[in-house]
Amino acid sequence: MTHTVSAPSSIAVLTSGGDAGGMNAAVRAVVRTALFHGIDAYVIYNGYQGLVDGGEAIRRASSADVGGILHRGGTVFGTARCAEFRTKEGRRKAVGNLLERRIDALVVIGGDGSLAGANEFREEWADTVAELVEAGQVTAEVAASHPFLRLVGLAGSIDNDMSGTDMTIGADTALHRITEALDSIRSTASSHQRTFVVEVMGRHCGYLALTAGLATAANWLLIPERPPEGEDWAQQMCTAMRAGHEIGRRQSLVLVTEGAQSRDGEPITVERVKDVLEEQLGEDARVTILGHVQRGGAPSAFDRCLATLLGHAAVEQLLTEGPDATPQLIGIRGNQVASSPLMECLARTREVADRIAKQDYDGAMLLRGGSFSESEVILSTMQQAAPRPTAPGRRRFRLAVLHGGGPAPGMNTAVRAAVRLGLDRGYEVLAVKNGFLGLRNGDIHDMDWMSVSGLVSEGGADIGTNRYVPDGPAIEQIAKQIAAHRIDGLLMAGGWCGYQAAHLLHTHRRTYASLDIPIVCMPMTINNDLPGTELTIGSDTALNSIVADVDKIRQSAVASRRVFVVEVMGHDCGYLALMSGLATGAERIYLPEQDMTLNDLSVDVHNLSEGFRSGKRLGLVIRSENADPVYTTGFITSVFEKEGGDLFDARPAILGHVQEGGDPSPFDRVQANGLTAHCIEYLAEQLESGGRASAMIGFQSGRIQFTDLTSYPNLIEADAQRPREQRWMTQLPLAEIMST
Repeated sequence: MTHTVSAPSSIAVLTSGGDAGGMNAAVRAVVRTALFHGIDAYVIYNGYQGLVDGGEAIRRASSADVGGILHRGGTVFGTARCAEFRTKEGRRKAVGNLLERRIDALVVIGGDGSLAGANEFREEWADTVAELVEAGQVTAEVAASHPFLRLVGLAGSIDNDMSGTDMTIGADTALHRITEALDSIRSTASSHQRTFVVEVMGRHCGYLALTAGLATAANWLLIPERPPEGEDWAQQMCTAMRAGHEIGRRQSLVLVTEGAQSRDGEPITVERVKDVLEEQLGEDARVTILGHVQRGGAPSAFDRCLATLLGHAAVEQLLTEGPDATPQLIGIRGNQVASSPLMECLARTREVADRIAKQDYDGAMLLRGGSFSESEVILSTMQQAAPRPTAPGRRRFRLAVLHGGGPAPGMNTAVRAAVRLGLDRGYEVLAVKNGFLGLRNGDIHDMDWMSVSGLVSEGGADIGTNRYVPDGPAIEQIAKQIAAHRIDGLLMAGGWCGYQAAHLLHTHRRTYASLDIPIVCMPMTINNDLPGTELTIGSDTALNSIVADVDKIRQSAVASRRVFVVEVMGHDCGYLALMSGLATGAERIYLPEQDMTLNDLSVDVHNLSEGFRSGKRLGLVIRSENADPVYTTGFITSVFEKEGGDLFDARPAILGHVQEGGDPSPFDRVQANGLTAHCIEYLAEQLESGGRASAMIGFQSGRIQFTDLTSYPNLIEADAQRPREQRWMTQLPLAEIMST
């Protein structure tokens, strides 16, 4: 019997397994995308339990029903274990409940167990429907109209342990909670010269511990995939801790994943680690088990955007599926949405746990991927009490690191990484204070291992930065300073003016011999407006700052039926405006990349008025600071205030330089470490091979790549401070769908 494949008439979505920050955003995206396509959307409450129970647990949803949930932690729709769904009879009830509402398309957001259960449910669908027809519970017409179940899975798990996606929904939020806790613990540990042993979640996956270790400068790490080499892990740990104390470290932090074990498979608990430290080092140690605090709190900006992107993509996938379609896991790979066969992803995910159980740790690390291994290597180097001895006869190249442009969270993290990774290679590392102005004036200083202690989590730029771009005479003076200080290579970690200045030095290398050195530019600016990269370090921190402030503004606005016009930074680039609009549920976003007209404002006033007449209490508009020279934040607010009449009032909120401040987010800390490691590697390859090439490092299609610095002028717009290509602009239609 053949069936005509058509789009589903109804789509249902459920959350299952452990809760994770961003699940609400994913459900919201599924519902609003379905409605945008004219498809009925249903939300299933309490996971598979609601699917079995039916009735009020499966509710048709409107756009308003999923409004106001974007910023809420966990899942407001509930999740529960369901023993009945594990039975054939339970799944039969579930099929009947879906067919009663003519639902034959399902989005499941959860971990590997939840997604495996969904696939089993899908595989049984046809036979179960036939049984229901035979029992007279479903008509033949209904059965013929719904011959198969369309299924898409989204990985919702704080552990980030799912194959097929670089990040699972909820992992970044959990990392925020862990990092906040560890930053707080460090201040207490330092005050008392004490060691803290902290347990984080991750039964078979050390992602949270590894990335938190990078983000907080943990001194020792125990993860399932990479137990310490050798039999005596305790002795290795104590030797490392003792070396740290001998160089003046006032506190130590040991991170333990809940599934950590020794090389021979013996579980390593936090209590065991504490006992070892006290017995062998005679020091005071304390245990902290973070537990379920890692799951809680408002989702991070990254998780809100990721979940929105994946929820939208899940519906788009369901619209194309036929009866023979392989169920897909929708994830993100290389900063792009990607789909993979669901069961293949689950098999590879479980293979990691199998490898660990068999003590095949190299195999487990291989399955985790290259970035996981790179992070482990970087952390192991940064944890050392001192750099490794330099091989006899090896040339000690001299590297200098400096900033250029405005301050960006993560600058201190990058300097710390550059100094320690450079010293560990046997190089001499210098810090240039106050950017290119300091380079001109010779404000250049030798750095040692402990001179960057504690910088990993601090915001700002301790060595200073500014927007100074040298002119002709200054370039000559800089050339003299580089020669006088015998600088062999230069790492510039900064923004727009830093790139301009670095390119100027590069173009004068034929004029001044001392400038004929490799230069690497690393993108660090909140504006995300640099060429050669899709993402800049600092923008994630700024985005989280904006989202946190807008969440507070929302609470104020709801109490008084108000529209807020929020102005964010970005100069000529609308990245922060668009992504914060996605993450906060803004009704309208104004960008420098799009022309504004008076007619646009008129339409926006009409839409806002209609919304408030229908009962809404909050209006949110995000405007990038240079969106339009005439239609300023004040002008737009005045228009809304005048036209709102008795329906609503309007207020401006200019967030200002608070967006540049604060401690860097975990994402920015980790990426600053990773990009710096690649920059040091690039400079080392050039210097040790006699090369002199200069480059810009960046994320392109999710991979770290270098672009020739010579091409810089061709990659930027002539009349605006932004690159010619901005891939994030493809998310603009999604923002419009989510605002409906």
